[in-house]
Amino acid sequence: MSLPELLEDRAVENVLRLLRIPGRSREEGRILAEIQQLLQEGGVPATAMEFDRAHEQIPGGGEVGNLIVQLPGTLSGPRRLLMAHVDTVPICVGADPVVEGDRIRSRNPHSGLGGDDRAGAAVLVTTLLELVRQGLPHPPLTFLFCVQEEIGLYGARYCSLEQLGRPAWGFNWDGDDPAEICVGATGDYALEIAIEGVASHAGVHPELGVSAAAIAALAVADLQRRGWHGLIEKRGQRGTSNVGVIEGGAATNVVMPLLKLRAEARSHNPRFRKRIVEQYRRAFEKAAAKVKSADGKTGRVTFSAELKYEAFRLPDDSPAVAIAAQAVSALGLSPQTCVANGGLDANWMVAHGVPTVTLGCGQDEIHTVRESLSIPSYLTGCRLGLLIATGAAEQSTSDGP
Repeated sequence: MSLPELLEDRAVENVLRLLRIPGRSREEGRILAEIQQLLQEGGVPATAMEFDRAHEQIPGGGEVGNLIVQLPGTLSGPRRLLMAHVDTVPICVGADPVVEGDRIRSRNPHSGLGGDDRAGAAVLVTTLLELVRQGLPHPPLTFLFCVQEEIGLYGARYCSLEQLGRPAWGFNWDGDDPAEICVGATGDYALEIAIEGVASHAGVHPELGVSAAAIAALAVADLQRRGWHGLIEKRGQRGTSNVGVIEGGAATNVVMPLLKLRAEARSHNPRFRKRIVEQYRRAFEKAAAKVKSADGKTGRVTFSAELKYEAFRLPDDSPAVAIAAQAVSALGLSPQTCVANGGLDANWMVAHGVPTVTLGCGQDEIHTVRESLSIPSYLTGCRLGLLIATGAAEQSTSDGP
């Protein structure tokens, strides 16, 4: 089988160009404008591009919705979706990408690179440009550049299947090793806990107050002691939880009357995940009943849990898995399936009815100032994009020797 040609220097320049543009979650307008410009410079017609209105449905809004690019097929077959997200975490604002050997790093020592997921977005851009440049035959294709993945998978959650052309399968680039095919991911509940205590002067009459901080401390200590905080393993079930945000208090001379916490509970097993949530609820309610003022007053807890995304696991015989595996094998690599303990845009695409796998494109040490991008792995990700977009690996398999 002859592989589609890839202009490697151009592919590297594409990712460098995208890495230079800031675009934290909710502020993706500039990066999507840059992607549009890149595509139009390469011959992709403006009429093939449109934005959806996902940002109008996302809590908290945003500058812009998802960018969608559709190409009519020159080959018959089900429509394929190629996708990646374009937003980066705040630490990546100020990235100054530079090539060092076979890696790209940020020259700014105080910023991350943003390869998560500008590398994935560049795979899509490069694939589109090569399809047009070479006039490669392909089935109907949709390219989806998602917003607001980093703060809740929102772009994928609120995308429109109608605007995507109702694809049969999805392929998401967001990871490290291009030989790994992620076929599943965990589910996640977002927990919000508000504790209302009783204010009192901390020096004159501390005994008349009910400390919201004391209630929170007791609850978290109880969860930790009983194995419900951090890594959770109970009777063959596994999950995680974390209290990540604590906000409260305004003065040291006031018994803290109000405290808000934000936490999460994750597990691949929906029932076990709900059990983790219930353990949190009970721990905080029990702690509120234990902390009393001298005159018998207690605090109050308001508890809410929202499902951020559901877990999924594609079967081994899913066409999306087979297509990805054939493409990986065509590049001389050994495909390996894996399951993620973090959320992916694929979680919501599967929930929408589009079986979606996630592939790697060279990201390393993401969300840190040590982040880098492996150029060889990124280029392999681009080659996978071309093989999956054209179906060349499957055609070779079906043709036989």
